[in-house]
Amino acid sequence: MSKPIITHFRKYISIDETEVNEILNFFNTVTVSKKSNLLSLDMVCRNHYFVESGCLRLFYIDPKGAEQTVQFALENWWITDYDAYAKQKRSSFMIQAVEETTVQELSFTNQELLLERFPKFERYFRLIYERAYAASQFRTRYLYDFSKEAFYNHFNTNFPEFARRVPQQFLASYLNMTPEYLSEIKAKRRS
Repeated sequence: MSKPIITHFRKYISIDETEVNEILNFFNTVTVSKKSNLLSLDMVCRNHYFVESGCLRLFYIDPKGAEQTVQFALENWWITDYDAYAKQKRSSFMIQAVEETTVQELSFTNQELLLERFPKFERYFRLIYERAYAASQFRTRYLYDFSKEAFYNHFNTNFPEFARRVPQQFLASYLNMTPEYLSEIKAKRRS
């Protein structure tokens, strides 16, 4: 049986069975417990993470000391501080496990070697980054165009698994509202 990451790659590029083991050698399997960090504030961001199982969140601490969630990653999603990773600099974000999570960790050095050895991964990562950037653009648009209630309803309709799996305080932070207001919206929907 193929590893989830290989199955995911094959949705975008062709990979021969003879290449699988060599490709997997560029990755490290890491399991993190709930509430553990893969990336901490001011840590040099050396890795990109592919989620095999579990859920991660990317967040920062605002000037008032509140955690602001920027991104989630469930199975088959990638996550990192993209600016810090690309520049190999200190991160202004943190990546934390929302639940026990297993990732395939790809270091910056290994990603460069992977791209050199298998140029078809340039296409793969371009397609993945395009999807991630588009998702970021839509989230920004929804923050401006939707009321908080409409944003939650849209999110709940289009990403029900997130709404079920992610703790309310993290979801509220991602949707730019307080957990109390999110509770009000949920109560209104149930009535």
